[in-house]
Amino acid sequence: MWQAEHVRASLLELYPHSTVEILGMTTRGDQILDRTLSKVGGKGLFVKELEVAMQNGEADFAVHSLKDVPMELPEGFVLAAVLEREDPRDAFVSNEFASLDALPAGAIVGTSSLRRQALIAARFPQLVIQPLRGNLDTRLAKLDRGEYAAIILAAAGLKRLGLSSRIRACIEPEQSLPAPGQGAMAIEILSDRDDLRALLAPLNHVDTERAVRAERTLSKTFGGSCQIPLAAFATVDQGMMRLRAMVATPDGKRIASAEVNGAASEPEILGQQVALALHQQDATAILAACQVDA
Repeated sequence: MWQAEHVRASLLELYPHSTVEILGMTTRGDQILDRTLSKVGGKGLFVKELEVAMQNGEADFAVHSLKDVPMELPEGFVLAAVLEREDPRDAFVSNEFASLDALPAGAIVGTSSLRRQALIAARFPQLVIQPLRGNLDTRLAKLDRGEYAAIILAAAGLKRLGLSSRIRACIEPEQSLPAPGQGAMAIEILSDRDDLRALLAPLNHVDTERAVRAERTLSKTFGGSCQIPLAAFATVDQGMMRLRAMVATPDGKRIASAEVNGAASEPEILGQQVALALHQQDATAILAACQVDA
């Protein structure tokens, strides 16, 4: 809802004489909280109801956290704009401990992400990692009740909701590479709505859009699912892009990582190059092991 309000405010600033109404909806991803996303359908659970609303003429566009958007959109839908990225890092949240390094052996860490699970397990095999679902308030409440010693969340969500004070430490990409699209918002429309595409175009942030295209190209190569621990993070500086990527087994015991650099104007090519570099490190076998574990 914060994201929808943010886009509404941005549009009213661009078009002060327009009317922008918000149609609040609850998706399957919001409702199923007792199982991990990787076991109940993955990213598409957060967008399907919104796409149906657009098809039925109830809504003109949908605002998504880009990391929740499947790599392959259904036929008839496109992303019209990608907004400037917020902090893409993971956040360490705890009431007792200052960082992952400070947690004692056996401490329980909560996360909804196989990617985070793999990266934590690789660095801190002495910790116990357990699933954590629900909206931000629900997750923080579970921490406050003592169900977890710490939880790992996206820094962007905490900052957007004015909860920066709950962040004990942001985990740098060198320790926890972000998910494809993490920290970015996207606006989805029906592909035949050229009128909306033109209206929304000023909201598109070119550097962010190119970065996430590279990240999503890599993710698409590996199936684009939250059922595998995969990370991809691109940064753009003066027309050049740096793309880092990782794929792992959930226990963090097998990891392939790679980095490529090149022109930011060719994000798909860079995404394909880093995918090839991962394949050369036996990424196929790592993914096969993930499927066996599932």
